[in-house]
Amino acid sequence: MDQFLVKNKEWSKKLNASNPAYFQQLAEGQSPKALLLGCSDSRVSPSQVLGAELGEFFIHRNIANVVSHADMNFLSVMQFAIEVLKVEHIIVYGHYGCGGIKAALSNEAHGLIDNWLANIRDVINRNKEELSTCEGIGCQVNRLVELNVLAQIENIKQTSVYKEAIKSGCKITLHPWVFDFSTGLVHDLAGGD
Repeated sequence: MDQFLVKNKEWSKKLNASNPAYFQQLAEGQSPKALLLGCSDSRVSPSQVLGAELGEFFIHRNIANVVSHADMNFLSVMQFAIEVLKVEHIIVYGHYGCGGIKAALSNEAHGLIDNWLANIRDVINRNKEELSTCEGIGCQVNRLVELNVLAQIENIKQTSVYKEAIKSGCKITLHPWVFDFSTGLVHDLAGGD
């Protein structure tokens, strides 16, 4: 683990050399462009994949980027992002080959996480016919990744936080995005790519 502390010192030194005020500016506060809900998967670091600087995204991550109406953690993050940070964009950021999606598709017991995966199993149940037309598990997983991202966008719309923000005149744009490991590209499921 010490290697990460060494890399941190090198990174800090490099940034200080190119912009001596960089960390002082960061310390003054944040004004991110968007709230991003992503998967906890270690390979899909949103800031790195999207080429963002520190402070550009307010990020919340969980297994399979789920918006659960019982998740006070995410709802509090979303409320803070909208009401205090004044973000006007919310991104649900999934990724192909998601392990949480694979687990939800399986008929195996996974322990405590099965309670969380029930949110995704609801998406499966609503889309059984479409998923049955997929050839092979890889196709099913990747299509369910997309369907899950779209379902979480709809779940955001049903939260009291989002409804109150819209009612009070906030302009919030929702973005369903999926990262593709095979190309390194992020696909906009709303048709923006």
